[in-house]
Amino acid sequence: MGEGREYVSRSDELGNIHISEEVLAVIAAAAALEVEGVGGLAANLGTDLAELLGKKNLSRGIRLQVEEENVTVEVAILVKYGYTIPDVGHAVQEAVAGSIEATSGLTVAAVNVSVGGVVFEKEPKKAQ
Repeated sequence: MGEGREYVSRSDELGNIHISEEVLAVIAAAAALEVEGVGGLAANLGTDLAELLGKKNLSRGIRLQVEEENVTVEVAILVKYGYTIPDVGHAVQEAVAGSIEATSGLTVAAVNVSVGGVVFEKEPKKAQ
């Protein structure tokens, strides 16, 4: 199962189940982006450069640490202007933890949210 990826393995009575950490990161990213008030995921310089070179990263702004069957998630978000940051952060924690636990069966030990900026949305132009 090479390719330089990390996998979370679970034993089952029928065999083993291997879940890529990338899959867990994409699940976390999708859950975070669905939260009202989240304007996007914050990325680091390496992620931005990779995207400029054509490598799309669906899990940008997400880092995972897996120990046995416990997952700690680091989420870096951008908050839309006008939303209360602690409320959005808490909603992201709940959404990410719920999604990972529901889809993978793993236990989420913590979801740490970092707000990397504020997004100002432009108002749509009014028809004249």
